[in-house]
Amino acid sequence: MSLIRELWRFMRVRKKFWMLPILFSMFILGGLIVLAKGSAIAPFIYTLF
Repeated sequence: MSLIRELWRFMRVRKKFWMLPILFSMFILGGLIVLAKGSAIAPFIYTLF
């Protein structure tokens, strides 16, 4: 959680809010990769890529 707080402070102080969609998409893709590792949803996720 400290990493997320630190990123938020950085974006707020330096006015780098354009990074928010990039970080959001990275977290979404990371979550998909974790789900695809060993679940029954894996074949459906692999068809997206």
